[in-house]
Amino acid sequence: MSAANGSPSPYVLVLYYSRSGATAKMALDIARGVEQVSGIEARVRTVPPVSPTSEQTSPEIPAEGAVYCTLEDLQHCHGLILGSPTRFGNMAAPLKHFLDGTSGLWLNGSLINKPAAAFTSTGSLHGGQETTLLTMMMPLLHHGMVLAGLPYSESDLMETQSGGTPYGASHVAGTQADQPLTDEEKRLCIALGKRVATLALTLDTL
Repeated sequence: MSAANGSPSPYVLVLYYSRSGATAKMALDIARGVEQVSGIEARVRTVPPVSPTSEQTSPEIPAEGAVYCTLEDLQHCHGLILGSPTRFGNMAAPLKHFLDGTSGLWLNGSLINKPAAAFTSTGSLHGGQETTLLTMMMPLLHHGMVLAGLPYSESDLMETQSGGTPYGASHVAGTQADQPLTDEEKRLCIALGKRVATLALTLDTL
């Protein structure tokens, strides 16, 4: 979508990797939060899996879900919300692989002073949610982005019995990845999207 003057509308990039679908569902709720803020849009993108077989390639367009992110999607975003399932307390390799290829944007300072946040999904309640969120923040800091978490004015942080942290939105998917997002988790996802969208518009005027 374009603005009235023909220039691209500002957008928050919701960029994630999801294997079993839980992180993808979070991404959609976060995008809904972004879209609740007037004057900015959500652009939902994913990354292809990484194969240990070097000859294997992924199709250019996924069979379903969000399309693959490009460096241009990242370069021109007004804010970034990064999501990944937990892999031993860290972000998943496909997302890390994509971020490792963004050195050109780092050299150009393309992401400096733009707001960023993170979200994650784990199989168990104590499966490394907060460490995963923190590992996703490290490359964002190197890019000069302004990190945003969830403030405790979001009462769901005090009431949730599942996911939800001040470091970012989270979800407990269960060992079979079949647990739906709780009401608290959904509201925190929406709140994170709204916060980054609001910050993106605010920082853009400074």
